[in-house]
Amino acid sequence: MATEETSSRVRERPRLGTARNDVQFRVEQVSTGVHASGFGRTEDSRPFAFRVHKSTLHLEIYRADLSTAVPDKADVIAVADQSVTEIDLTDERSIVAAVRDAVSRADEVSAGKTDSSAVRAFLARVGSVIESI
Repeated sequence: MATEETSSRVRERPRLGTARNDVQFRVEQVSTGVHASGFGRTEDSRPFAFRVHKSTLHLEIYRADLSTAVPDKADVIAVADQSVTEIDLTDERSIVAAVRDAVSRADEVSAGKTDSSAVRAFLARVGSVIESI
């Protein structure tokens, strides 16, 4: 964590994505660029992960009581998709602000909802492997 010296005392500066009055929300890791991604914790300490694909920020919020370090699709409790066409993806602060907005607008995932995009991605990969043979 970055520090700054103030008259012979050292004081910690808040990490990017947090404010002094909002210490719960935090982005623990963020990579910038056209394929920006990262992870962190919401205000109520639920883990989340995000990634940018094409011009859309995809965010998944997971259950708070995860038993493993790597959550899977069954652990997703809320999702959000947000356009990033107006976001500077080379600026970490802009990405964190977009993620904070997406977390606040995330929609709960219903129990009966199936995610066909994962199936499509898998089938596309299998198809490309078969074509290369």
